[in-house]
Amino acid sequence: MTASPELRESLDGLTIPKLVRACMALHRSTAGTATAAAVFTLRLLARRVEEPDHEIAALKQQITDVIRQHIPQLLDCYGVGPDTAAALLIATGDNPERLHSEASFAALCGVSPVEASSGKTQRRRLNRGGDRQANSALYTIVLARLRWETRSRSYVEQRITEGKTRREAIRCLKRYVARELYTIIIRAHARPREQALAA
Repeated sequence: MTASPELRESLDGLTIPKLVRACMALHRSTAGTATAAAVFTLRLLARRVEEPDHEIAALKQQITDVIRQHIPQLLDCYGVGPDTAAALLIATGDNPERLHSEASFAALCGVSPVEASSGKTQRRRLNRGGDRQANSALYTIVLARLRWETRSRSYVEQRITEGKTRREAIRCLKRYVARELYTIIIRAHARPREQALAA
């Protein structure tokens, strides 16, 4: 606000990414002036904003490379990104054979149905147990599918017409996604062991 009007007007109305790039490109003016101090500060802040973005990109690339090396099929699933895949693999652990079925994987991720029937009302509610990061990863995958995949949208609409609430329909879809991803994870872990036995 205290910078010169020319500087303020050149940066006015820009989106945050454009503003950061514009601040990085500012030319230094004569030292000792208020404009020089403002430019120095803006360039410093822009660098501070950009640095975490570079770190995030580098870490995401590292995670992607590790997942592609071990379970590339997981990233090929619709809506699964490196962050969500990593969260699910961390929840599964080094020994996925301890999960005897996809139902146990769903329980681990907190997407198995919990009986909440009372009297004549028969219903199931959301599971509030399990690994919350894995549950959040499945929810993120479901949101991506609901936004871009017509099959998932029609599935949720069908469940709603059957009398379920939107939250219950999303819980059912999370359970379906957990079943699909469990199969991929188990097959990927079983393959190296089969190769070792064959050798």
